[in-house]
Amino acid sequence: MATAPFVIIPELTAIAIAYRNPSDAYIADIVMPRTRPVATKEFQYAEYDLSAFDRPDTRVGRKGRPNEVGKSDKLLAAAIEDYGLEDPIPQDDIDQGRVMKRDILGEAVEYIMGLITLDRECRVAAVAQNAANYDAANVLALAGAAQFSHADSDPVNTLLAGLDKPMLRPNTVVMSAPVWSKLRVHKKVLAAIYPNGTGGMVSREQFASLLEIKTLAVGAAFVNTARKGQAATLARTWGNNICMLHLDPSASSQKGVTWGMTVPYGAPVGGTIDDPYIGLRGGKRVRAGESLKELVTARGAGFLVQNVLAA
Repeated sequence: MATAPFVIIPELTAIAIAYRNPSDAYIADIVMPRTRPVATKEFQYAEYDLSAFDRPDTRVGRKGRPNEVGKSDKLLAAAIEDYGLEDPIPQDDIDQGRVMKRDILGEAVEYIMGLITLDRECRVAAVAQNAANYDAANVLALAGAAQFSHADSDPVNTLLAGLDKPMLRPNTVVMSAPVWSKLRVHKKVLAAIYPNGTGGMVSREQFASLLEIKTLAVGAAFVNTARKGQAATLARTWGNNICMLHLDPSASSQKGVTWGMTVPYGAPVGGTIDDPYIGLRGGKRVRAGESLKELVTARGAGFLVQNVLAA
């Protein structure tokens, strides 16, 4: 079997494009929405800061000339990054799968895209929970009785106050499953929604309505943090923080104010490479992946609450 270059196969590419993880576990596409693809791997994007709210002098003299406006954004350079994996498949597996009417190569693409999606979830979670990606005034670290695991804390007023701080009011609140489990039964959250004490817990829809936000995103995914070969150690991809973000899914790399976005390059791809060194009869290396760049474009459009629960 001759070694051939990587061949993009339409059927495998269709699987790579269509692959989606359960929305109740993976939330990266909510937190950093995908924009329209860019045409080149190197591109410019607009970053916005508080200068968008500078008050201009708009007075014009009878024979004077109006003052010029300056754009409130600045253009920065970025480069697309490639994310992909390979899965070596022996020819025997492919042949036996064909007999069993199984698409072994397609299953490999689904497996690869699952891992790539988990990796993206970890990257986005790290970006969203990094205080450096917010204006310094928009980061609040809780301690002691202020933490939401404490019975006397006040989550509702703490979050409402945080929602009023960014330059654009957040429309999306992001948290981990453990944080949500604690909040939905907190006595002051219950009292705000059930003033007569008739409810035992609140729904996501009720909580979103209470805060007057569009989306409550709860990340439930786990990742194995152990080194290869060691016993698995599972950790939450979303930690002990709450991110409150103004997100505009219609924004692009050139216009629209949004805390963060994901800029794709092309569509995800899937294909194969012939490999004569797999098993007795050779095989194929299935490769799949995507090309994109995750960007924070308006740090002032978010608010981060850290250390929400006591350790």
